[in-house]
Amino acid sequence: QVQLVESGGGSVQPGGSLRLSCAASGLNSNYYAIGWWRQAPGKEREEVSCISLSENITYYGHNMQGRFTISRGNAKNTVDLQVNSLRPEDTAVYYCSADQEGRICSPRPDYWGQGTQVTVSS
Repeated sequence: QVQLVESGGGSVQPGGSLRLSCAASGLNSNYYAIGWWRQAPGKEREEVSCISLSENITYYGHNMQGRFTISRGNAKNTVDLQVNSLRPEDTAVYYCSADQEGRICSPRPDYWGQGTQVTVSS
């Protein structure tokens, strides 16, 4: 049973930074692709960034490259998302996803985490 647990969300002021972490357990191969998505109130879920665990190929969604950096975490099967220069429009629930066929940023991954709230306000 694959489980994804996000952590690291919180409330920050504009210009601040956060490091989100996705801990994946139950993965039965190295071919998963892990993704970070976000959903703001009243908006559709959008892709932020994704990485393939086997090849370390990364992908960033539209307008996401620059302030967002995806990377493998220190612990096995963790994927971090560093977010810098946070803006109020970054306020959203950030979700982690896992695709067991390694499809990067597939809109229909096999697994979703429960999400972690990020709130940016002064």
